[in-house]
Amino acid sequence: MTDHSENALGIVAGLLEARTGQKLTADRLWRVGTALAGVLRQNRLETLEALAETLGRPNQALLAQQVVEALLNNETYFFRDRAMFDQLGATVLPALARKRERTRRLSIWSVGCSTGQEAYSLAMLIAEQPARWRDWTIEIIGTDVARSVVAAAREGNFSQFQIQRGLGVAQMVTFFEETRTGWRARETLRRKVRFEAHNLLDQPPEPGRFDLILCRNVLLYFDRTTRERAFGRLVSAMAPDGLVMLGAGETTVGQTELLTPEKGSTGFHQLATGLPPRANIAASATPSRGLISSR
Repeated sequence: MTDHSENALGIVAGLLEARTGQKLTADRLWRVGTALAGVLRQNRLETLEALAETLGRPNQALLAQQVVEALLNNETYFFRDRAMFDQLGATVLPALARKRERTRRLSIWSVGCSTGQEAYSLAMLIAEQPARWRDWTIEIIGTDVARSVVAAAREGNFSQFQIQRGLGVAQMVTFFEETRTGWRARETLRRKVRFEAHNLLDQPPEPGRFDLILCRNVLLYFDRTTRERAFGRLVSAMAPDGLVMLGAGETTVGQTELLTPEKGSTGFHQLATGLPPRANIAASATPSRGLISSR
């Protein structure tokens, strides 16, 4: 790799980290050229060096956003890690229902929601338990730093390949309608979820006190300092007796003192005992001045 290429990669990596907190680690460098090929074509740029030079010019906010979104990993599918959703339906959500029986309100946040499959999976899981959730007010919000995938999630359009990943035939025909290009979430399902562009390292979205937060395979791409800030944001957004669900390859053990694994479950984490006041936790999670919000 030439010095020019290394400099260009450094500029691109710095942009990604500034906008999202994610580090472009060595094991992800191989995919930069492929990931940015479409951005280069769209902007009539021939090389990564030309892209880096253009990013240095004034008024290139749109190009910078295109680069960041192209580099993000938007891999997702319906009911990803099915065992986790089985656990949600069988034990976690029923336990939350007992805790919230008086108010009959539930708030759930899907962090890094990509094109929306995780948030829609939650909505389907709850819709399939009508007796339990009758007369409840349930808010599901999905957020992602990439505006393009948030827009796609709102539309709820999925290709044949996407719709078959994780869904059975009964769920497909119940919650989706076939279109000329694939499948679209029915309006009744789309109304159950709200999508917003949001950076995890910013202030949490409203309502800001969530009973359940799904933050799966998001923290993998942060360095330790940024991961600690992210945990601070999650904790500041949790209800005191709420839960955080992490990905199969993620843990709080040795990563944060703010959360601890919940006994009797796998992948779910609760607030650790003896925490400082929430205001102090939120202050410690404030992004550095170099971090640019997606909002």
